[in-house]
Amino acid sequence: MSTFDSSDHVFMAMALRLAENGRYSAHPNPRVGCVLVKSGEVVGSGWHRKTGEPHAEVNALREAGAAAAGATAYVSLEPCAHVGKTPPCARALIDAGVANVVAAMQDPNPKVSGMGCTLLQEAGINVRVGLMSDVAEKLNAGFLSRVRRGRPFVRLKIAASLDGRTAMADGESKWITGPAARRDVHLFRASSGAVLSGVNTVLDDDPSLTVRDMAGHSEILQPLRVIVDSTLRMPPSAQMLSIDGETLIFCIADENRAPLEDHGAEVVMISAHEGRPDLVCVLENLGNRDINDVLVEAGPTLAGGFLARGLVDELVIYQAPHIMGSETRGMVTTPMWQGLSQRQDLEILDTRRIGVDMRITAKPL
Repeated sequence: MSTFDSSDHVFMAMALRLAENGRYSAHPNPRVGCVLVKSGEVVGSGWHRKTGEPHAEVNALREAGAAAAGATAYVSLEPCAHVGKTPPCARALIDAGVANVVAAMQDPNPKVSGMGCTLLQEAGINVRVGLMSDVAEKLNAGFLSRVRRGRPFVRLKIAASLDGRTAMADGESKWITGPAARRDVHLFRASSGAVLSGVNTVLDDDPSLTVRDMAGHSEILQPLRVIVDSTLRMPPSAQMLSIDGETLIFCIADENRAPLEDHGAEVVMISAHEGRPDLVCVLENLGNRDINDVLVEAGPTLAGGFLARGLVDELVIYQAPHIMGSETRGMVTTPMWQGLSQRQDLEILDTRRIGVDMRITAKPL
């Protein structure tokens, strides 16, 4: 069992804060930060910006130069030992003469898991693992979900009135929440590999599902736009098909695919579950495409489908300070639950004010 002192915690916290810099650009790779410390002083630091570019350890070693020899490397994830788009980081640390490595957690990727630590130890480097692992796990929840479960981390976003209504009876829903909450949603979009919605949302709102309002963030990857559309009712004139980026449509009947493909969409027919595209298959397909995080922005039927099948990992609910009345649409449509024992219990993780609205973050139990 590894032991850690207060200075270890300080430097690992620095590495984890550096890793946060990759929140909007590192995916599908994990978000990783590295700090090199010698005689109690930071001599190099770095983080992984995007796939194909140097990893956090390499950036830190470049900054440290010759000072890396004899240093301790604090890394938010086990250094890789395999050759991918870049050389293995474990080998770079060895070649630089680093004396110690402290990793927040072991990498669950079968190409890496344990092998990076073993390579370092075989080179005579002292390795300790497990410092602030809970923070490291949360930082890379999507990457870990994809590697461990074969599917992305699913975050369901809902914008509702105080009485839990998401649209008027005719589908009108612009805008329930205020500008600050809408900007906040773009942060979640930017940190996701895909934004998923249903065809009814396309027909009602014609959304773009792009990332906007991100001043100050220069490195942003636009998410894959994913639409669940059983019989391909999505019109080729939909706004998202006329702007840059990729749109993926899942269906169970593809007779109408040609016009959509002519407008740049990728159409995938998958198996059905209760007359609609099987959401488990949708997530498995996205996992195979290296999507770590999916932000679901959908109407009550699709949102309820994800909840009913136990596929939601986290809910983000924006509550606006107004009442919309009874003749309106609710947050989710679920099977006919007969008693309180069938309710979906949640654990509230966070509540905070976002402009005039309240944001509640919760996870299903």
